[in-house]
Amino acid sequence: MSGHGDPILMTARKSAALHGVAEVPGDKSISHRALILGALSVGRTEITGLLEGQDVLDTAKAMRAFGATVTRNGPGDWTVEGVGVGGFAEPEDVIDCGNSGTGVRLIMGCMATSGITATFTGDASLRKRPMGRVTDPIALFGARAVGRQGGRLPMTIVGAADPVPVSYTTPMPSAQVKSAVLLAGLNAPGQTVVTEREATRDHTERMLRGFGADIRVEETAEGRVITLQGQPELTGQKVAVPRDPSSAAFPVCAALIVPGSDILVPGVSQNPTRNGLFTTLVEMGADITFENLREEGGEPVADLRVRSSALHGIAVPPERAASMIDEYPVLSVVAACATGTTVMRGVKELRVKESDRIDAMARGLEACGVTIEEDQDTLIVHGLGAGNVPGGATCATHIDHRIAMSFLVLGLASQAPISVDDGSPIATSFPAFEGLMVGLGAQITRGA
Repeated sequence: MSGHGDPILMTARKSAALHGVAEVPGDKSISHRALILGALSVGRTEITGLLEGQDVLDTAKAMRAFGATVTRNGPGDWTVEGVGVGGFAEPEDVIDCGNSGTGVRLIMGCMATSGITATFTGDASLRKRPMGRVTDPIALFGARAVGRQGGRLPMTIVGAADPVPVSYTTPMPSAQVKSAVLLAGLNAPGQTVVTEREATRDHTERMLRGFGADIRVEETAEGRVITLQGQPELTGQKVAVPRDPSSAAFPVCAALIVPGSDILVPGVSQNPTRNGLFTTLVEMGADITFENLREEGGEPVADLRVRSSALHGIAVPPERAASMIDEYPVLSVVAACATGTTVMRGVKELRVKESDRIDAMARGLEACGVTIEEDQDTLIVHGLGAGNVPGGATCATHIDHRIAMSFLVLGLASQAPISVDDGSPIATSFPAFEGLMVGLGAQITRGA
């Protein structure tokens, strides 16, 4: 499937029990960062388990455009010969980041303190997303940004020839913004300090430390304070990418709502800044056991044994949102199949993802016969109980991979089939989704 090709109508039908091993792809967040930090390092970085979705492939292409040598040796096996901090060359052409907000924002950050100019664009979805949240803080380093009205792509970044260090408090819980500022701080003299009032995924901090950066994290009354010493020499590393909890969410949630299911999802990251969904599902009554807890590539991982469960609605604590922001769409599907009401507050960041995910899920769930309530920062789903979702709709994905996969999961447990108008964006993050789910026994087909 291609996130940039013709629309692909896909349909999911009520399925028999799911069984087997679901080997989900490598973590997308870590894959992006491994390529970028490999490019900013001296020497060779060897990456295993890299996610080969379109988002990450676009980042690999961008790193080549900035002068790094990026080579695919086999499935998930890549090497990067870096150019060092401050060593980026000026690209000869526009950098197309496809559908990836993470890719474009992190790359803007890491080139913002080099004296080069680069122009960025993306697909129709990415061109709608706000970039001011990154261009505002990188301007403090001395970079300049010129884009479309509303701070949207296409956009040209003129890097700071003489950058200055920055102290910045993130105005919203966003790992992308935090990471962009830290990556910009790499080539600025002195200390760059980022304060976040709510902790977000910490892959950038972990990986910077692993590549040799002098970085310190403190918990204070003001929040989480990250201090980075600028202009280090990063050294190429061996990076083993754990499996993506955001991708694991789909087979996990499918197994919970399809009666009789019993699956194993091995090697899934259990980073505490990413595992909010699994905590929430257990609170809803999910039968999930975390087996063989271990550490791989500096990240905690576990094998998840998941069995179908009788689920009940809960109020999800708003402070948990940052640790599961990408999983709310599929959580709303689980909530539709649970008994009682599930309340999700503190989720306004969903409004500015690949689509307005609150609106997309609300409209799709309503079309499938589920009652919902929403406001700018809230989604409330009134569950119908196991097997009681009518289904029978074709849901709009809005070029959003997680919306597509979420409604296909719901179709596996609804009374009538559920279609999505375009499954092609799934390739951006989980190109093996269709084959993996069918391999477990899911009834997912192309066409009506």
